[in-house]
Amino acid sequence: MPQPGAESENPRVAHGPFARLPGWVWWLGAVLVVVAAVVVAISRRRELVEAYHLITRVRLPGLAVAVVFEAMSIMCFAAVSRWLLRAGGVRWSMFRMTAFAMAANAMAGALPGGAVFSAAWVYRQLSRRDVGHVLAAAVLVIAGALSTLSLVVLLLVGALATGPSGLGSFVRPVIGVLVFALALGLVALGLSRFASFRRVLRRFWGHIGERSRRVRQAEVALVNLADQARSVQPGFLPWLRPFTFALLNWIFDAACLAGGMWALGIGVPWHGLLLAYGLTQIAGSLRLTPGGLGIVEASLSALLVAYGLHPGQAIAATFLYRIISYWALQPIGWACWVAVTLSPAPSSRSRKAEGGR
Repeated sequence: MPQPGAESENPRVAHGPFARLPGWVWWLGAVLVVVAAVVVAISRRRELVEAYHLITRVRLPGLAVAVVFEAMSIMCFAAVSRWLLRAGGVRWSMFRMTAFAMAANAMAGALPGGAVFSAAWVYRQLSRRDVGHVLAAAVLVIAGALSTLSLVVLLLVGALATGPSGLGSFVRPVIGVLVFALALGLVALGLSRFASFRRVLRRFWGHIGERSRRVRQAEVALVNLADQARSVQPGFLPWLRPFTFALLNWIFDAACLAGGMWALGIGVPWHGLLLAYGLTQIAGSLRLTPGGLGIVEASLSALLVAYGLHPGQAIAATFLYRIISYWALQPIGWACWVAVTLSPAPSSRSRKAEGGR
């Protein structure tokens, strides 16, 4: 369920690099995926039959464990935005925030270009409930940044766990570049605490902004978001808590995959699990099809086979994981969407009462 990018994902409300392409591109991609799935089903009949038999013999205790892990992942995902709202002076219950998260995830996973619609819906619903526009935008952007950052950390750990050989050797240089960029960002964040550095940076940005109106607008938006983020929670150490929630969101979702393998009686390839999972999340975040349908299944199955599973086992594990983390959450998420969208905004008196709890 989690998606990289601002949600969160969130993956889970992910803004993949193709999020703004026209809707027909997603439908065309979906048709191509269906055709490819039919071709693969015909050529891989034996593996699909094996996967079917494994799923029909799933062990209920293991299935329950996988479901619990996914529920914990959703709660950690919602806890990030809840913490940001609370730090900005808006107190929401965990139940309400989880309903928002599941509704947004359902939109992002079912509609062509759903990440954009999902982010707009969340922003609108937050504004309806008297969350300031800047705070609402800051919550979306910061939660997405934390989700992406935590996924990079997970990929780094996964690449280290694979050892010197295998896919990790190809992925490690890319992750190294990401970590270097992250380190530069953290250094800039640390220097931003000094007024002299901020003055130099503002002059530099101002010089660039003189040449383009769009750059000036981007500068104003970034400054507003930075100011809001500082007002939400000053300092660096307090941000470890929402970052931990964002990281646990991915970890528990990966644990759902591992729990599904245990439920199917499949040995878990621990050395490659995190890397296979993380790479799959990146592939799914491209949003080439609604909900990453076909992309996630093909990527995860292939990566699990690369780390030692039999093709039939990899397909069964992937299908069970997707049933729990995607298909089962769609009707629940849309029910939450209806409830949140149709519920009236609370009155000033009820908002004060809620804030006082």
